[in-house]
Amino acid sequence: MKLTPTLAGNRIETLDMMRGFALLGIFIANMLLFHSPYLYMDPYTWFSSPSDEMTYKWIDIFIEGSFYPIFALLFGYGLNMQYEKAKMNDTPYASLLARRLGILLVFGLIHALLIWPGDVLFTYALMGFVMIAFMRIPKKWLVSLAIVLYVLPSGMLYLLTYMLEKANPNAMMEGYADIHQIELSISAYAHGTFAEIFSFRFFEWILVGLGGSLMGIFIVLPIIMFGAALSKFKVIERASEFKGRIAIVTVVGLAAGIWMKALPFTSGPTSDVRMLQDLFGGVVLAGGYIGLVLLLCQVKLFTTVFRPVAKAGRMALTTYITQSIVATLIFYSYGFGLYGKVDLATGTWIAVGVFVIQVLFAEIWLSKFRMGPLEWIWRKGTYGKKL
Repeated sequence: MKLTPTLAGNRIETLDMMRGFALLGIFIANMLLFHSPYLYMDPYTWFSSPSDEMTYKWIDIFIEGSFYPIFALLFGYGLNMQYEKAKMNDTPYASLLARRLGILLVFGLIHALLIWPGDVLFTYALMGFVMIAFMRIPKKWLVSLAIVLYVLPSGMLYLLTYMLEKANPNAMMEGYADIHQIELSISAYAHGTFAEIFSFRFFEWILVGLGGSLMGIFIVLPIIMFGAALSKFKVIERASEFKGRIAIVTVVGLAAGIWMKALPFTSGPTSDVRMLQDLFGGVVLAGGYIGLVLLLCQVKLFTTVFRPVAKAGRMALTTYITQSIVATLIFYSYGFGLYGKVDLATGTWIAVGVFVIQVLFAEIWLSKFRMGPLEWIWRKGTYGKKL
């Protein structure tokens, strides 16, 4: 059987809409790392100006850690759609997906080593290879396995942190900032040559990016599995049919997620509270956001007004990588050199402004072409023919 990519007319606009909004949230959260040595500071004690404190509070509660789960879930949703399409066409799924994931792995490495060390594509590709073996698991079993794989290690890590916090609060080093690494970060990104930036970027990727990829089996993989299970249930395609249940998930997810995400500000940023926020608050709030978009996408006015956001989501790979290219050009020394020189509010508005331009670009580009430029390379490599 002939292998064929998904045509534009066969796309599900709600998926692209969610990808678009997820890309905006991810960019706002990533902007903290683009413009400052955020990795080496305790943000709950570092910021001193009221503006920075308030901006960080809003980002931490409503954005940080709550949009990458949406993207991971949609990645799993798409993997299952490709699996079911291969089954329907009687084509070899494993080899096709392996090629597709291999190319994504290369994109991730190029992104991490030459542009920005906070890449997620490498992790998604690795977890995608694991998903090849899981895709045949029945949907109910896949849901249960995903929940157990996420909750069990995350719950144990939270309980361990909680017990250590109660036993010796001073041992958790809250409020600590690595001044030496902050100085090295500013020296490299704000003033260094491209070679010096590459060296420091490589160090950060080995330290954080690669380590995060290996830990992704307990964080990212279960979310991807859950997304694949939702795809087997056709939750997005049948959103109007599941409207009542989606509304319940939305209300519970938003309420519980915001409550958990706000705990560091309401009860103090102790290590156990921050662990609860990071491991569970972000994921729960992401569920609320997903439900909210699913409900809003059933309102014609909403889909009409925000259709350009879906266009940015339709070319998600191009949008994601160009965000890094533009941000590093703004903040790194080989661009405008603004690293460490902007406040949080300015950084956030830069992210929003760049995304608006990307939305306009996607609208213009997709009026002339069927897919984004990086998507074309990805599909060309996957299917090995003229598209």
